[in-house]
Amino acid sequence: MEKLAVVRGQKGLELTVSSVERDAGGFLTIKGQLENTSDSAAAISSQTSGDETEVMKHGSSFGGATLVDAVGKKRYYVLRDTDGRPLTTTGISVLSPKAAAAVFLQFPAPPTSTTEVSFQLPTFEPATLKLS
Repeated sequence: MEKLAVVRGQKGLELTVSSVERDAGGFLTIKGQLENTSDSAAAISSQTSGDETEVMKHGSSFGGATLVDAVGKKRYYVLRDTDGRPLTTTGISVLSPKAAAAVFLQFPAPPTSTTEVSFQLPTFEPATLKLS
């Protein structure tokens, strides 16, 4: 798996970003793997779901993630479907020791002139992602 960025969270959690892809429909999809590097079970903070009522009512997710385009001075939020569900991996609340889970997050794509963004997920350190 390619490692475009590794962001560390609480309790031994690490998110490895393996792909950042724009598609023709105007979306940007981030894929990676969330891993518990510790020797004990790690709870995923409810903060990763964000604080929007519409997103929170659908359970645990990565709906609190954002992309920040510092040059264009814009912040992009995780997309939602017509029922308000975030277009991210959902349902991960605890990872067993040394366990991993595939994750994805979908955002509106920044303009093609934007070549890098800051990826921010609550309780994890930020990471700069290159866009092509």
